[in-house]
Amino acid sequence: MRSLLTLLSVVTYSFALSPTFLSCQLQKSSGVSPLLGCPEGTIFVSQGHPSAHFSSVQQAVLSLPEDRNAVILIGEGEYHETVNITRKGPLTLLGQLDPTTAFDPAGNASTRNLVQIWDNTFVENGIDDAQSAMLIVAPSFNASLIGAGPTGAPLQPLFGNVDFKAYNIDFQNRAANYSISQALVTDISYANASFYGCTFASYQDTWYTGRNASTYVVDSIIFGQTDYLFGFGTAWFQNVVLANRACGGGIVAWKGTNLTDAPGNRYGAYISDSKIIRSPDANATTVTTEKCFLGRPWNDLATTVYLRTFMDDSIEPAGFTPFDSARPVIANTTYYAEYKSYGPGGNTTLRASDHILDYQQSRAFTIEEVFHERPRWIDFAYQL
Repeated sequence: MRSLLTLLSVVTYSFALSPTFLSCQLQKSSGVSPLLGCPEGTIFVSQGHPSAHFSSVQQAVLSLPEDRNAVILIGEGEYHETVNITRKGPLTLLGQLDPTTAFDPAGNASTRNLVQIWDNTFVENGIDDAQSAMLIVAPSFNASLIGAGPTGAPLQPLFGNVDFKAYNIDFQNRAANYSISQALVTDISYANASFYGCTFASYQDTWYTGRNASTYVVDSIIFGQTDYLFGFGTAWFQNVVLANRACGGGIVAWKGTNLTDAPGNRYGAYISDSKIIRSPDANATTVTTEKCFLGRPWNDLATTVYLRTFMDDSIEPAGFTPFDSARPVIANTTYYAEYKSYGPGGNTTLRASDHILDYQQSRAFTIEEVFHERPRWIDFAYQL
């Protein structure tokens, strides 16, 4: 589905590459091992290369022992599969890069990535939303479940992967269109996960950070329409492009969690130094006239904070909206905030939220403050 990869060629923003893994990721010339420059023990996945250990990503994942650190290099191509990570040990997925395009200063995650992992499952016949996800990082099936209503599936007494990373991979749920039901890309629950230079494409419920999960996404693009960032956990989005394919619900629909479940955790969605735009593949007959809400509360403890984010004219001036007619007001226990929003949709004078932060208030929302530490599972060497 290469057409998606060129959709945002007109969008420019600074990007980085991994100083740790770049020499491994760059494609090698004929006759040279594709694993040259890779960490010792790296597994190579390819659909055609004679040196490949496996032809599917999930096969490679299932071959790994439970606890040791593992790296998987994925060769150029499209992989139609669901990837399910239940192991606890650190795991890094690397997408190959073309050395002739990887360093293009006008490029971005949508134009330079060579690896697409996709599936086409959507919610039907009463299945849990999680069962539509094509990337699952959770310790068990029950831990991956989302459940219904403002409280969701029962809390599970376990934790999964402590350090999952992915670099330069396009994750796509291709079942989705403007009218279909939920079709998730990610389900990350009871785990720590971070993503670098990736894209995530669906329409409804693209991104899910689940119970007791912590996620970090940088230098990436997320395509969606309805509640396409949603979850229970703690999610930080740094220098991302949020591409509105249409408007439905809100961009963010979060569930707050009673702090007795995990005392001190600042559950919520935090979008920093990012851009919200009308997607180049948006339905012109609807999105040019509709306005998108920044968020709506999935329950009354929801938290969403936008920091220094550009917003184009697809944003509704009120910014935030009640979830539905059953909960027709935004409760005072819901926390919606903005700091230095800018662009045509960044005018905050008509916002439904009164949390328009000043500089001093904004200092409460940094990575260290939100995660209550400087997380060791984030690759801070990947700097923009």
